[in-house]
Amino acid sequence: MSKIHILDEHIANQIAAGEVVERPASVIKELVENAIDAGSTRIDVAVEEGGLQLIRVTDNGAGIDGDDCETAFYRHATSKIANGRDLFQIRSLGFRGEALPSIAAVSKVECISSAEDTGLGRRIVIEGGSLKTNADTNTSRGTDFTVRELFYNTPARLKYMKTIQTELGHISDTMHRMALAHPQIAFTLRHNGNTLLQTLGNGDLLQVIAAIYGTSIAKSMIPIEGEQLDYSVKGYVCKPEQTRSNRNAISTVVNGRFIRNYALNQAVQQAYHTLLPINRFPLVVLHLEMHPSLVDVNVHPAKLEVRFSKELELCQFVQHTIAEVLQDQVLIPAAAKPKSGEKNGYIQEQLQFNRAAASAPVDGSPVPDQISGRSPERYTWNPPTLHEGRTSAFTPLEQQKSNEVYADRRAGAGFEASTVRERERVDYAAGSRPNGNQQVPYRPTAPMSPDTIQHIYQAPEERVDLPAFPELSMIGQMHGTYLIAQNDTGLYLIDQHAAHERINYEFYYEKFGNPADASQELLLPITLEFTPTETEVMKTKLPLFEQAGVILEHFGGQSFIIRAYPHWFPEGDETALVQEMAEWILQEKSVDIAKLREKSAIMCSCKASIKANQKLTTLEAEVLIERLAACKQPYTCPHGRPIVVSFSTYELEKMFKRVM
Repeated sequence: MSKIHILDEHIANQIAAGEVVERPASVIKELVENAIDAGSTRIDVAVEEGGLQLIRVTDNGAGIDGDDCETAFYRHATSKIANGRDLFQIRSLGFRGEALPSIAAVSKVECISSAEDTGLGRRIVIEGGSLKTNADTNTSRGTDFTVRELFYNTPARLKYMKTIQTELGHISDTMHRMALAHPQIAFTLRHNGNTLLQTLGNGDLLQVIAAIYGTSIAKSMIPIEGEQLDYSVKGYVCKPEQTRSNRNAISTVVNGRFIRNYALNQAVQQAYHTLLPINRFPLVVLHLEMHPSLVDVNVHPAKLEVRFSKELELCQFVQHTIAEVLQDQVLIPAAAKPKSGEKNGYIQEQLQFNRAAASAPVDGSPVPDQISGRSPERYTWNPPTLHEGRTSAFTPLEQQKSNEVYADRRAGAGFEASTVRERERVDYAAGSRPNGNQQVPYRPTAPMSPDTIQHIYQAPEERVDLPAFPELSMIGQMHGTYLIAQNDTGLYLIDQHAAHERINYEFYYEKFGNPADASQELLLPITLEFTPTETEVMKTKLPLFEQAGVILEHFGGQSFIIRAYPHWFPEGDETALVQEMAEWILQEKSVDIAKLREKSAIMCSCKASIKANQKLTTLEAEVLIERLAACKQPYTCPHGRPIVVSFSTYELEKMFKRVM
């Protein structure tokens, strides 16, 4: 008996559907591409329950003749190609004739179409690949395609569908790409009656970018245009300050088809070389035109991936065009506007570390409780009040004065220059700063918790649980980045930024444990904008922001306003911090308050920390090391990078051949 037989057509269609129809977004992509090929100027897409219950695509294109409606649902029925030569000059988005039969095999389909303006057309109903209705009907010119109960007869496929929000994200992404690829078509996307996307269809790509990413992004985009013998490119690229945390905002369109190509993405990123921070990616929309013979679109079931016959030349052309445009721009970010009520006349404080939370100074100076006679058990932390109208937990160190100038100012206020350092130690230990004849409250960079302070002042025999951080003596600073210290065992290099990150991280992590009590309302709310898809997700995530002390409200459309945030947020970075929190929440599949607390503390600690190439005085460096030693985990920064590197005396002696 023969073991090889021809598959039933219904089963063959279901197998084909496994390649073509991956999820609801795949159905929309195929139907919208057919509508574009039909010459439509308006395409409306309506979905319900993430597309699993209903997908409806309506267009005003050429439509389908009544006699062709049933034929269109046969496998490999197409009007796009006629012979083998046509495969080398494909200009349409669809051409295989697999989409409609594949969709009809796994859903309940209704197609109403007319190719004339007579008001008459044809209605086709197919359920699970079986024809139920083929009759004349009244309709206007164009096609109305409805898909209900997707995968109703293939429960295995339905089982592995993601959440409604996830499927809606894929649908929105597909529609965004279509709109960016065809700005001359008016697109509308609605989900459960809510409009997520609406473009004008006037051919203005910048207006489409504004509809998707927001007007503030669109205003900062830079137009690009280039042409050579084989290729031409048009589009928009962002300035370096408008970045994303992933590559999804890089949109490449080839001959009207959105495609994904790793080499092109790398070319775009290389054009931004040295202009973007690590793990940040640009927002770019590129329209590439070339002869169809130079690109093969028939290498992927979904036609997303393509092959170029001159890929290297194309990538070099794209990279050079973008880099040339960026070189002609003044890439200086706009300075943040000063907040209302902010005073500009005060002298910036020099030292930024809290001496009260440090262990005994390296020179043997007494700690606060030894000075005041208080016992550690009775010690309580009272955060000092802000001075001169400051609204931040710390003041940046970018404009520090030299030790000599600082000492002279102190000496002129009634202090002997020779005793300035000693007096400063006592002042910092007490949590205040001398200013003339009065004590001015000092705001530390990241005040320690009472528990941490209690640990610091415990008797030595009770400190066994603390990290065995070595006692160090400061030597100096290298390249404004690394602190150099020593002890009896050898030489130590300390990354000052990583050290300060760890100190601030433990501070902010504790603060995010109860942020609502520290939340302050803003006189002028700050506006943030998101894409339509992100807006729908953000509406459901607002309680998470509130638990983090950020009061975020939907302001209509794609806009949200920040009404309040904790007063200890790093000054000047509040908006960027909330924006990064939002980007992280949108990327994560599941977010709870513990993960948000952790991530937010890391973000704050990085922004609030001293940077590389930043000079520190000896006292500032000593206090930084002492506060690092008081941390629960003083050896790595929140990102996992090492903070301290040591060179033993024996290793140094071997380097200099003092021992053999």
